Amino acid sequence: MRFAGIDVGSVSVKVVVTENEGAIAVCEYVRHKGKPLEVAADLLEQVATEAPIDRVAATGTGAKQFAALTGAFFVNEIVAVSKAFSRLYPETRTVIDIGGEDSKLIVLEAGDNGLRVRDFSMNALCAAGTGSFLDQQASRLRYTIEEFSEVALRSTNPPRLAGRCTVFAKSDMIHLQQIATPDFDIVAGLCYALARSFKGSVARGKEINAPVAFVGGVAANAGMRKALRDVFSLEEYQFFVPDYFLYLGALGAVYALTEDGNQAGRIDGLTTLRASVNGGPAEDAHPSLPVRAENLRPAYDIRSITKRTEVYLGVDVGSISTNLVVIDSDRNVIAKRYLMTEGRPLEAVKRGLSEIGEEVGALIDVVGAGTTGSGRYLTADFIGADIVRNEITAQAEAAISIDGDVDTIFE
Repeated sequence: MRFAGIDVGSVSVKVVVTENEGAIAVCEYVRHKGKPLEVAADLLEQVATEAPIDRVAATGTGAKQFAALTGAFFVNEIVAVSKAFSRLYPETRTVIDIGGEDSKLIVLEAGDNGLRVRDFSMNALCAAGTGSFLDQQASRLRYTIEEFSEVALRSTNPPRLAGRCTVFAKSDMIHLQQIATPDFDIVAGLCYALARSFKGSVARGKEINAPVAFVGGVAANAGMRKALRDVFSLEEYQFFVPDYFLYLGALGAVYALTEDGNQAGRIDGLTTLRASVNGGPAEDAHPSLPVRAENLRPAYDIRSITKRTEVYLGVDVGSISTNLVVIDSDRNVIAKRYLMTEGRPLEAVKRGLSEIGEEVGALIDVVGAGTTGSGRYLTADFIGADIVRNEITAQAEAAISIDGDVDTIFE
């Protein structure tokens, strides 16, 4: 008989097919990009084309809905993971499971029929310390998540970052970039921050006994492996990443299914699931707000110049975008640029200056420069700015210059 275990997670869907008393025949992993049920249905159909699936078990954050629509056998995530370790790694006593948007600690002990769960805890609703946050920061620093994993290993002195809140962690990263901290140190610091956050929140008050296993999508990250081992003061022989670390939830669901004597998990097809995915109830929505020409008019017009002009340069370097503007002595805008910072503030500034130089460089003399934004100090040193101002002061000055009656600014 062939059994399928499907783990419908917050970021990805994993499918495992077993046959011949547990031999693993198929493993598939797909990021669902916000369409978990649709991808789950596609994956199940894909693995069923090779040979019929007799019974199906489901686990993960989206498993209850999947099971309700298909008749699959539902298995709680904690139970599924414990079943997998009981069958494959019975010596394990602690499991650290960090996925796309949640993290768990599972404490195991020997029972009459293999391992049993003695204690467990999960993270709060915030996704700090999970794979999604690592994905975001890898993108900001212009690394693939695979490159991000290895970069951290180059660091010998990771800086300390806030790890309990993604906003504070990001602010710390921006500050470190301002003072030219190498990327590999920032990445390593982030890994250690997330490891400390896991220990201080999810694992708080729990007894951590070895061997300790690390599973879930984040277990692929070499920097996180090292950080967790160091933060929990574990020797290499006490800490391991098992084979099939991505699929242990799906495997455990299969093992729970095979132990069930009621022949549950037999599904007739995916018609109901497909109908739910394709024809879900429409939601009422307010009509779109009207777009009027006067609302789209900028507060300034670009002034063309035909002769040599003295100008002033303003640079606003933020965590997301970098903005440059050139004005003349009468505060007319001569040129401007809006660019994505992408974790490389100086590169964005260089590109903006280069583009403005190509546009009006032959006709301008820059007689003064100022910087603002989170990267203002680093940028000021780079361009030789005359003044450095915080964002609030800069925004207030500009708003009053445009409209003297302004008394409130929303950003």
